[in-house]
Amino acid sequence: MSSHHSHAGAVLALVHEPFGTQSWSPLVFELCGLGAAEAEAVAARIAERHRGYDIELDDASHDERSGRHLLRLTPVGPVGDGGPLTAELVADLVTPPSGGTVAVTGHQRELLLAAVAGRGGPGRHVEQLFWDWSGPLDLTRFITAWQSVAEREVVLRASFDWAGAARLVIHDRAVVEVVRHVHTAVGWSELLRQDRARGFELYRPGLLRVSLLDGPPDTTGVGRSPTRVLVTYHRALLDERGARLLVQEFYRSYLSGGVLPGGDRRPDIRDHSQWLDRQDPGAAREFWAAAAPPPDAAVSPGRPGGPPRHTDGAGRIQRRLRPPQTARLRSWAAVWGAGESSALHVVWALLLYRAAGVDGPLPVAFGVHLSGRDMSLRAAAGIPGLLGNPLPMTVTVDPAAPLLELLLQVRDAALDLNPYAWVSGDRIREWSGNAGDADLTETTVRFDNHPELPENLRTELAAQGIRVGVPQSASGDTILPVTLVAHYDAEGGLVLTALYDRARFADTDASGTLSQCLQLLRRLPDHYDEQATVADVLNLLRTSEVPRMTRPGPGGGHLALAVLRAGEPQADVVCLVAVPGVTPGAYELLAREYEGPERIVSVSVAGPAGMSPTALYELLGPGRRLVVCGAGPAGRAAYEIARRAARETGEAPAVVMTGVGGAAESAHALSQALRAVRARSV
Repeated sequence: MSSHHSHAGAVLALVHEPFGTQSWSPLVFELCGLGAAEAEAVAARIAERHRGYDIELDDASHDERSGRHLLRLTPVGPVGDGGPLTAELVADLVTPPSGGTVAVTGHQRELLLAAVAGRGGPGRHVEQLFWDWSGPLDLTRFITAWQSVAEREVVLRASFDWAGAARLVIHDRAVVEVVRHVHTAVGWSELLRQDRARGFELYRPGLLRVSLLDGPPDTTGVGRSPTRVLVTYHRALLDERGARLLVQEFYRSYLSGGVLPGGDRRPDIRDHSQWLDRQDPGAAREFWAAAAPPPDAAVSPGRPGGPPRHTDGAGRIQRRLRPPQTARLRSWAAVWGAGESSALHVVWALLLYRAAGVDGPLPVAFGVHLSGRDMSLRAAAGIPGLLGNPLPMTVTVDPAAPLLELLLQVRDAALDLNPYAWVSGDRIREWSGNAGDADLTETTVRFDNHPELPENLRTELAAQGIRVGVPQSASGDTILPVTLVAHYDAEGGLVLTALYDRARFADTDASGTLSQCLQLLRRLPDHYDEQATVADVLNLLRTSEVPRMTRPGPGGGHLALAVLRAGEPQADVVCLVAVPGVTPGAYELLAREYEGPERIVSVSVAGPAGMSPTALYELLGPGRRLVVCGAGPAGRAAYEIARRAARETGEAPAVVMTGVGGAAESAHALSQALRAVRARSV
């Protein structure tokens, strides 16, 4: 394998000309910048995964060293109605040959796409756990122990690819970055903020990192003051339970001298993905066709009509139910055969009902986050990853009905969801006829049960003079207007955290919602009488303000054209297609550093409207040829523009597509492909 082609982080590029629009036309791709072995690996992957094509691979320039190879895909039969270039085929063409891929579905895909669209900056969707470490800390052993966890846990060697169908790419190696800070160099809150704002490059492995902040010298003479440990990770990769499982694995490694024996721990995310593929959708389809929220369900936590908001990012506020109040709530729910999560669901349903501002019975719907770990897959509870899913739960709130009836209704509705915890929101939308990308709910309630640190680990740490605190969460994010997270603290109090989108919900409204939630949780146990009605509980809030919520800003099919470089008269025009998820800076870098004579323009395509090729050709002027380029997720949009151009104008522009990667690597891949296009037309 030629070394200059295969370094980590390299981005693949290919050139395609849509020769024919018939379904039997062959697809021909020129692979750029690959060694022969890598080109063969890509061809073998296509042959294995896309049986509908006959595959041929030739050297494009009759020069082994050129790194240019022609890949011809001839359809064996008619191609499906999605057009020949499916999201799966694009992904298999432009993902570098690697140790394997895992499909990204459902909730994980939604989180990934929200993160790469870049709204709110790189610090969005980054999670942080921290705790104090007292006693000796051997830095070399600490670093080696984390590295050993990465060698055993495939999730820590994964990166994301979203050029076509979203997927996790598994690497042979990945480094867990560990950085030690001295207390004089940075304060704790500043370290938290800086570390979160740094974000992650999701196309590179290493999506969990660790920071250590040494405490000030201990002046009491007792010994060293504790070191604070901060673990930062991306929430598209891991849920909080998964991160805590990895911390426990790290302790095992540290205690055994920094090395965990054995190879990959199984089952892992690959086994989970295969388990998902084996699930029979029949019963789930039937269930969701009936159980999905009806169109008139109340889903909003606030009345419409909040002022337009110019802040964005995630807000986070926390309130606590004291341990005696928590115990009282638990006892009250237990009398009726329910848990405190059901009590929380009742209260949330009441707040959504109240925000709808109607009289009489009304269905309300909100997401209930299931961990996805109580499945039939053996040892699933121990898999670090993102296995869970928010599922929409619908209940009917009737002010005249007994409160007990609502409690049992939410309890049973949650139990009914359990067998379908593996079903993703996009499938529920499809099966229930709620097509499109509209969210089924606007809020999610999540009840976190954190794994306890096993007693034997605590004892072994203590034997080495080490005391560790319970990890606490320092951040959080949401792709919906509001996510409500509940967990128990060490004293047994119920802690509620509201995570909210500040573009939709003002801080005061979020704070009001959480206060009302706590007020109702404190007062529910006053209603032991079976005759108590839903209206009696709603009445407790009669003097409280109903929160307001801002409508979402307009999305849709706008189009923006910018000339990045004028180029030489009569030279070809390179049109760079911009969609959400293209690596920021890649196109600007190409325009600055590319040496060719071409004019370079960029087209932002948002929404389904797309770009009319006729309009593009009018912009070109006579005699100019067009090359349409798309980096990463823009590749398919570029291909669609070229296909439409071939249909509407009879001229087929060349298409350049690349994989996902850093700005410099993406610009390099694009310029390699553009040189290949120029070499053809000379």
